[in-house]
Amino acid sequence: MRSAGAWPESEALNLSKLAIGVLASGRGSNLAAIMAAIDRGEIAGQIKVVISDHGQAPALERARRAGIKALPILRAQYESKRQFEAALAAALQEAKVELVVLAGFMRLLSADFVAQFPGRIMNIHPALLPSFPGLEAQRQAVDYGVRVSGCTVHFVDQGMDSGPVILQATVPVLPTDSPEELAARILVQEHRLYPEAVSLYAAGRLSIRGRKVIIQEEEKNES
Repeated sequence: MRSAGAWPESEALNLSKLAIGVLASGRGSNLAAIMAAIDRGEIAGQIKVVISDHGQAPALERARRAGIKALPILRAQYESKRQFEAALAAALQEAKVELVVLAGFMRLLSADFVAQFPGRIMNIHPALLPSFPGLEAQRQAVDYGVRVSGCTVHFVDQGMDSGPVILQATVPVLPTDSPEELAARILVQEHRLYPEAVSLYAAGRLSIRGRKVIIQEEEKNES
């Protein structure tokens, strides 16, 4: 099983299709972008399961239409967060997932859950971390008056939006921007950046060294 945190720094990997599990709470637009990239052959992977903590989440319907297992796991069904996360982990493990992708999953995962998938959970955040972590990042950026914002794909650690950065993309923040206008501009970059990060992971090109994510050069076949 692949783990970015455990890969030797100079190892050349010959990898088959990456087994991906997606956690989503809402519409799943980043899920759709990743699915499209897989269909175009840009990601050597396959989504094995999409899990949502909302039974009617559009992300689940996206998965069903694509023939992907769609599984609602609701927090209200469990007495504790620990039991809820145990159900999430069990479903991911049953699907033999190698990479967990958070696509608008609106719950902070515990350190115990993260420890079960070390270096194997990705998230995307609509700001240039470490600036503006947490909720309403676009509103934070507009209210602060920054000139540039963007999005960050990162590995998940035990903190809130604090894991090692994989990729970032920038967008301008206009003086007249509302949080919604900025969010729409950032979302365009999210849909480009997240599939790229997953593709790099699937190709075995990411390794973690301390707080830094190293992107290995792509090997070229010589004729």
